[in-house]
Amino acid sequence: MKVDPEIAALLPVLNTGFPAVETMSGAEARAAVRSRYRPPQQPQPIGSVEDLVIPGDIPVRIYRPATDLTGPLPIVVYAHGGGFVFCDLDTHDDLCRSLSNGVGAMVVSVDYRLAPESRWPAAADDVYAALCWVARRADELGGDVSKIVVAGDSAGGNLAAVTAILARDRGGPEIAGQALLYPVIAADFDTESYRRFETGFYNTRAAMVWYWEQYLPDTGDRSHPHASPLHAEVSGLPPAVVVTAGFDPLQSEGEVYAETLAAQGVPVVHRCYPGAIHGFMTMPGLTLADAARRQVCADIRAILDRDG
Repeated sequence: MKVDPEIAALLPVLNTGFPAVETMSGAEARAAVRSRYRPPQQPQPIGSVEDLVIPGDIPVRIYRPATDLTGPLPIVVYAHGGGFVFCDLDTHDDLCRSLSNGVGAMVVSVDYRLAPESRWPAAADDVYAALCWVARRADELGGDVSKIVVAGDSAGGNLAAVTAILARDRGGPEIAGQALLYPVIAADFDTESYRRFETGFYNTRAAMVWYWEQYLPDTGDRSHPHASPLHAEVSGLPPAVVVTAGFDPLQSEGEVYAETLAAQGVPVVHRCYPGAIHGFMTMPGLTLADAARRQVCADIRAILDRDG
């Protein structure tokens, strides 16, 4: 197994001039990430983009696709990645545009509270609150309340998985599916992929340990199912697509979660990209990222079609 050639060319420069996150405070890491962010010169065309602040003082960005379709749109509630500490609506704008156009759905991107200023379960509470708001307002927004998918990448994949669990445990809103892109599923730093890819492939074991320390410093709570979905009872959860990257410390936990879902009768598709690294779907200009985006859109459409 080899790293995708385009990604291999990026690896030497990905962290150039960027201190290791574990050497910084949360605020310093956030500022460093923001200083490196460069928006696309030509954003993907989209039907419309609307920024709102919903109850709970939660900013959201609503994308509607460039489509001639009429009638209520499916809805994707999206949680961005960033180790629970950084990133925002802007850093994941391009990915959300791709999802909206590729699925033919309204995407509601959630700017949840960040650690360490707001620790667990603040971020999960915000994403669940956004889901509830979307479900209540679906008709007004032009969405189809029977076709809601929760999705997210990395830490956002954790929040999407937790939101699906919360919706089941709290009696709603009903979710049609979940799309988890190289998700954080458990605070276990001794898996096979953590051992194999501890350093050298962009996301590191030391960084992941630091992210968890910012988000949930009490190690006794890290096995709570609303923090680590791998410790949850997963029967009755909605169909899932789980994306993993072959050179990612998180690969093992994503794979095990997909297997756990399947073992409990949850329909699941696991897409592993053997040559990829963590975060590859938000790295601009990668052929593999474009292919993965198209595939996850197709998989979400298949979930929605399955749901009727």
